[in-house]
Amino acid sequence: MKPRLVFVHGIGGPRDAAADLDEWLRALASGAHGAGHAARVSGLTGGWAADARFAYYGDLFRTAGSQGTGGGTGPGGPEEEQDDEVLAELLLEAVDERLADPDASLSAAEARALRHARTQLAPPPGAQNAGAPARRVVNAVTTLLAVPGLRSLGGWLSARSTVGILGQVARYLNRAEPDATGATLDRRIRARVAACLDPEGPNVVVAHSLGTVVALETLHELTYGTADAAAPTDPRRPRVPLLVTLGSPLGIRTAVQPRVRPNPLATPASVGRWLNFWDRDDIVAARPHLERFVHPNADAVVPASRRVDSDGAWVHPAAKYLAQPAVAGPLVEALTTLAER
Repeated sequence: MKPRLVFVHGIGGPRDAAADLDEWLRALASGAHGAGHAARVSGLTGGWAADARFAYYGDLFRTAGSQGTGGGTGPGGPEEEQDDEVLAELLLEAVDERLADPDASLSAAEARALRHARTQLAPPPGAQNAGAPARRVVNAVTTLLAVPGLRSLGGWLSARSTVGILGQVARYLNRAEPDATGATLDRRIRARVAACLDPEGPNVVVAHSLGTVVALETLHELTYGTADAAAPTDPRRPRVPLLVTLGSPLGIRTAVQPRVRPNPLATPASVGRWLNFWDRDDIVAARPHLERFVHPNADAVVPASRRVDSDGAWVHPAAKYLAQPAVAGPLVEALTTLAER
């Protein structure tokens, strides 16, 4: 049976899902070639090695509130303020982890910018003109983007556009923005991912950035009926022999971990193996060793975290990870094994 390969994207602006699927597959093929699987490359790009799907949900962020740093009831509304607080927490921990990393090899300018951004995100008690969370976040990102070594932090054009895109993480985790039927933004996003999974056959799920949070919650929800339920409704569906996470923010203990479901974090019952890849220079993947705090499922599966090193200033894109032989190798091997069964 041909396995289903499901890609789950992360934060970003509007996408061409077909073009992204092609880019991710070509990056995976390049990594597979580097891993010694040249004979399997044409199967990936030709579509006969796996039934590849791209779970696209980026258009769902184009709703009321999407022009600000968060989302919600409008400028200055309570939901938007909550989003801004979450984003400030996320950036603060990412900056702290970067400053504390002995292997970061920061230049003096980068270190100064990180320290200044930290002060902007968390002003000392009594500081004047600290500003609202939205202003603190924009000011901090402006500081980071002004330094050549950090300018590619977001890969976008301006501080405000970068903040708006980073704010998608907060908008998902704040479980707000219901549509006309009452379905919140996070539920609608998970529904997009669930629709791409094969309920009968084997699935290999490759999730990036915010998509790692979405994929984790989707798999729990499909297995248990709800991400918080204690007993599975049907532990056979969907079958996910391999889950691959790339540049995941799941390790961020202040802004992400307390808000992800289930809590505490656990491997979904349907997952047979979980590989988690992180780059030392990926500021989004703060605290990357997920196995230290993710609880095992009934089959004792926990994430296995592996470091990769990419070239360039901006290492977060999914294609950068997929082009790594260390990532593509085990992924292609799993697809081949499943196809031969």
